Amino acid sequence: MRANWVREKLRAGEPTIGCFLGLGSPNAAELLAHAGFDWLVIETEHNGLDSAEVEHMLMAMNGTDAIPIVRVPSSNPVFIQRALDIGGLGVVVPLVRSSAEVEGIVAATRFPPDGVRSFGPLRASRYTLDYEEYLARANENMLVTLIVETREAVENLEEIASVPGVDVLFLGLFDLCLSFGLNPIDLPHPEADEIIERTLAVGRDRNVAVGIGLSAPDEVPRRLEQGFTFLVYSTDYFLLLNAARGGLAAFGGGDAGTHG
Repeated sequence: MRANWVREKLRAGEPTIGCFLGLGSPNAAELLAHAGFDWLVIETEHNGLDSAEVEHMLMAMNGTDAIPIVRVPSSNPVFIQRALDIGGLGVVVPLVRSSAEVEGIVAATRFPPDGVRSFGPLRASRYTLDYEEYLARANENMLVTLIVETREAVENLEEIASVPGVDVLFLGLFDLCLSFGLNPIDLPHPEADEIIERTLAVGRDRNVAVGIGLSAPDEVPRRLEQGFTFLVYSTDYFLLLNAARGGLAAFGGGDAGTHG
C-alpha cells in the first residue's frame, strides 16, 4: 500500500501545499498532480460528481507523488467508505459540529477493532492484489481533515481537536463568517481573525495541523509564519479564471474579450 507521506509530514509539524479540484476534470487533476502539489482534494460537496467520476480523477493522479484526498458531501460513513475504497488516502469532511460526530468520522476511516469501516477496498487494494497489506496498514494511513465552518465547531474546538485520529483542522472562512452573521465578501473580520488565532493555538497544543485557503503567492510566506501547515493554494477553477483574467486585462478586453 502506498504510504501517505503527507500525513507523516503533517504529524511531524512540516508544511504542505495542495489544491482543491472543483471542475471534475481528470485532465486537470493529472496536470496539477504533475505540477508538484503535495496533495489534491477532489470536491464532491458542492458539485455533481458521482463516485465513478471521482474514481476516474483518482486514476488520473496515479503515477504522481500527489496524495489523493476526497472532500465528501457530509460525515455520513457511506460517503467516507466509498471515497477510501476507490483509492482516496484521506477525506475532508464539512460542517462538523461536535466531538461525538468527529469520533464517528474517524471510526469510518478505520477497520475494526479501531473503527467501523467495512472491508471492501477494491481499487484501493489494487483489485485485491494488496488485500493483506491494505488491511494491515490502512488504519494509520488515512488523513482525516475537518472543516471548521460552524459556530458549534468553534464552541467545541478543543474537544474536536482532542479526538484521536484527527489530523487537520481546516478553516472554512466563508461558511464560518456566515454562521456568525458576517459577510464573507468583506473578509477579513476581527471576529474571524480571533477564531484563526485560537485554532492555531489549539492545533499547536494538540499536535493537529491547521489549514487555510490562499488565493495569491504572496500569502504563502505570511501563513507559513503564522503556523499553518496545510496550505490550500486556490482551486483549479480559480487558477484557470485568474490566468484568463490576467490575459484579458493585458489585452484590454476585461471580461468581454473581443466579442462584437
